[in-house]
Amino acid sequence: MRAGTGLDTGTALDTGVAEAATSGLSAEVAAASVPRASRRRRAGRWRRALLAAFVTGAVVIPLSAAAQPEIPAPVPAVLPPLTAGTLDEVYAANRADAAEASRMAGADGDDRRAAAERGMADPDRDFLAFDGRGSGQATEVFGDLAHADRVAVLVPGSDTTLDTYDRFRATALNLHRQLTRDAPNSRTAVVSWLGYRTPRTVSTTVLTADRADQAAPQLREFIRQLHTVTGREAHITLVCHSYGTVVCGRAAAGLAVSDLALIGSPGTGVDSAAGLHTPARVWAARGADDWVGGVPHVSADLFGTTVGFGTDPVSPAFGAQVFAAGDVGHSDYFTPGTASLANLARIVLGETSEVTHA
Repeated sequence: MRAGTGLDTGTALDTGVAEAATSGLSAEVAAASVPRASRRRRAGRWRRALLAAFVTGAVVIPLSAAAQPEIPAPVPAVLPPLTAGTLDEVYAANRADAAEASRMAGADGDDRRAAAERGMADPDRDFLAFDGRGSGQATEVFGDLAHADRVAVLVPGSDTTLDTYDRFRATALNLHRQLTRDAPNSRTAVVSWLGYRTPRTVSTTVLTADRADQAAPQLREFIRQLHTVTGREAHITLVCHSYGTVVCGRAAAGLAVSDLALIGSPGTGVDSAAGLHTPARVWAARGADDWVGGVPHVSADLFGTTVGFGTDPVSPAFGAQVFAAGDVGHSDYFTPGTASLANLARIVLGETSEVTHA
């Protein structure tokens, strides 16, 4: 996995889960020779067995891991209402918070967190929100947000924290550079929204929508605030990656965005694009080397909990506009020179007729 090119920073699947997925897929192929009703029953059993294997793999590994100590940080500053006129004040307050959080983390002996937060306190960086407590949250702006008429908001997937934030930030920078190169006279901005507590890749939380349910109201509120800065006429594109697509799926209903792009998605929790209840155009893509393509896109009730996220967004049954991503892997959708990055820029710029389809 290449650092600096993807939203998720965790490993794809643990070995046990990957083997279970492979076994399940092989079984479904073998079942092709039996009558249709029998195939349906067997496929249902395999889906539930696979999901049970995912739960087992997700539970066993974290139990052996050491608990992470709480990282000290200041309570976030009380900020003025977010408007175009208060942006400079908000940016300054969040940089000050990042500097104090860095000092506190360093005093506590956490050099890695201290270094990450010291970088966030740089005068050239602009944050709409910052919280150094726990795994941390941050919302950073790239470009002139106050005058932007097209804004891309990136929503990350699992394992994105302040400690790994630079990798997430790199994706936003790559998209902003692509937009600037493709349309140098356009008024665009990119926002990296780490506004929720992401699940760990190897954990039970990544298999359910619990974290997404917690995050959805925060994302809705952020989009509302964003429109107070840019105006209602601004075109906002949500670019959602991996578990971030579950977050966007939960937040989508009635959200004032023009486009919703789902990349590397395990599913959104609904059966179709229509089920998102969004006025936005819904796009989806998956790279040929993305491991998510090998994971069954199903959901089932296990132990009283719904596990899995349902229909594959790149399948015809879902009904999204599927665009080409090339041969990228799960963490490479924003790599310069890729079809996925080029198409994402076209979607943000409203050049939808130029988007290449899969």
